[in-house]
Amino acid sequence: MADGVRLVARALVYVVVGGVALVVIATVGSVLGPMVALDIATPAMAAWWTVFTAVAVQGIPFLLLGTVVSAAIGAFVPERVFRRVLPKNPALAVPVAGAAGAVLPGCECASVPVADSLMRRGVAPAAALAFLLSAPAINPVVLVATSIAFPGNPAMVGARLVASLATAVVMGWLWVRFGREEWLPGIAARRKGGSGTTGTGTETGTAPGGWRGFRDGLQHDFLHAGGFLVLGAAAAATFNILVPRSLLDVFTGSPWLSVLLLAVLAVVLCVCSEADAFVAASLTGFSPTARLAFMVVGPMVDLKLIALQAGTFGRAFAVRFSAVTWVVAVVSSGVVGWWLL
Repeated sequence: MADGVRLVARALVYVVVGGVALVVIATVGSVLGPMVALDIATPAMAAWWTVFTAVAVQGIPFLLLGTVVSAAIGAFVPERVFRRVLPKNPALAVPVAGAAGAVLPGCECASVPVADSLMRRGVAPAAALAFLLSAPAINPVVLVATSIAFPGNPAMVGARLVASLATAVVMGWLWVRFGREEWLPGIAARRKGGSGTTGTGTETGTAPGGWRGFRDGLQHDFLHAGGFLVLGAAAAATFNILVPRSLLDVFTGSPWLSVLLLAVLAVVLCVCSEADAFVAASLTGFSPTARLAFMVVGPMVDLKLIALQAGTFGRAFAVRFSAVTWVVAVVSSGVVGWWLL
């Protein structure tokens, strides 16, 4: 027990100190960067630096909080808890699993192995997939970050919650109706083999992974997601500076074209769900519905998630599931945005 406490304390110190250092560096850079850029280059570079640091500084604290919660869930919540809570009927289990994403949050990178583990332990694939989509999209950390990124606009928080949950539930029900077990060959094979352990530990009734699993998950998730946050902030700043206003007018003038553009951009940027609201808030030239689509699509369909799903469940599943999820998320964003925004 003492060793476990020391491991966790050391991991928290590393991550907190690292997060504080990143915030300090980014804050100092946000002050000095524009002045240096004006001296050595152009006002455009100063503007790029300002947008980049604004997105990064606002997103880092929520990224840190989100990875702490995600690591705790992965290390200390046994999968059997889900089996006891979920109804046996898959159609009824889907909305319950989707709503559980608000109670048991996790980042999108962690949701794929969690869903894989749930399926191997007998949870209906439809329910596991609904949780996979909802957990990184509607958890409290994400919703609080959205409220801060869009101050004085609670409708955006509600719209994100409704559109994301609706997408997760609809995808679960679509799997109940049209899903085939041969699209998940690895799950069926491992279930027949009787595997009863997770990738981080055994199910002993206490913690699948324990303190060491918590430490490893925290370090991995923070470094991994932090890299995507930096890339997303850089991409958002570059997008704001380099893309001509005349080109944006072509899309912003059409509500549906702007929604489709940001839905595609969300797939490419791969921004962590704890920080994507700040990137969306920086895209001020687009309509609220288009920015909602960016936040709904991103945690459910992006390049890194497609790669993770292909490696875990197989290429055939990843292609079908990602494509349909993207369509459902865009439609859901459009309907909810028209209704609430």
